[in-house]
Amino acid sequence: MAVDTGYEHIALDAAQVPIISGTTMKVIELVLAQLAYGWSPEELQFQFPDLTLGQIYSALAYYWDHRDSLDQDIERRLQAVNQIRASAGHTPLVARLRAKGLI
Repeated sequence: MAVDTGYEHIALDAAQVPIISGTTMKVIELVLAQLAYGWSPEELQFQFPDLTLGQIYSALAYYWDHRDSLDQDIERRLQAVNQIRASAGHTPLVARLRAKGLI
């Protein structure tokens, strides 16, 4: 069950994560795509054709209005990924590539 946020196209999911209403896309997923590739809202719409420009602009506005807490969430997720990677160790492929000096 999504909770209204006051932003027309943004709701909070059961875990209180802001999502784009009517989709399963998290606001931070859209923001990270914009930050990683430098995409404009129009390019974001081209890359994510199921989203309207209204949804995209609303998600970006939500991010900028809640930047500190969303940046903390992004950092927390990145740390979790890094911990998982570190605990998983290296695959045999990585070991072979390293032995050959390819990585």
